[in-house]
Amino acid sequence: MDDIIQKIAVYAIPVIFAITVHEAAHGYVARMFGDNTAYVLGRVTLNPVKHIDPIGTIVVPLGMVLLTGFMFGWAKPVPVDWGSLRKPKRDMIWVAAAGPGVNLGMAILWALLLRLLLGLGIQEPYFLRVAEAGISVNLIFMALNLLPIPPLDGGRVVSGLLPTRMSIAYSRVEPYGLFILLALMFTGALSFFLRPLHDIGAAIVRLFL
Repeated sequence: MDDIIQKIAVYAIPVIFAITVHEAAHGYVARMFGDNTAYVLGRVTLNPVKHIDPIGTIVVPLGMVLLTGFMFGWAKPVPVDWGSLRKPKRDMIWVAAAGPGVNLGMAILWALLLRLLLGLGIQEPYFLRVAEAGISVNLIFMALNLLPIPPLDGGRVVSGLLPTRMSIAYSRVEPYGLFILLALMFTGALSFFLRPLHDIGAAIVRLFL
């Protein structure tokens, strides 16, 4: 029980912010390109309460970490009206890429915090573990969301890059995306596809350590 409580205490803040800031970024970039849907609904904010899904943001991620060591979860999706974007097909790429992009940015910020703590000679294990968890969580979220499986962000990016007819055909995979992801997870194949993306992100983060 003590170990479980310690893990929750370490991962709670990194998980909540990794997921909620990810969602806020989608809404912010969508607004930049002409869609105010998320802004009008109050979702373009760094207030985690606006984005938290009690099950997907708290229960599932922490449960996965405790039981498997793998991070998986979700927040309340930020609504985007693709038709309101100035150039929907092009702008979709930037809106989708914003989420993984801020996860990489947050991993770098956690790395800088870890470096600062060590540089100041602060050896409090809790603070160091939270910073390390922040790096790990955000790299996993970045890699997971970059997988080219609709409706993940990577799938949206691929759809935006493909010619229109191919993009429409590719988007038809979306209703089955979650099942594909779960199948990859339970067969153990997911880590194979995540590793290259995770390693690229980790290499970037190491530049700041």
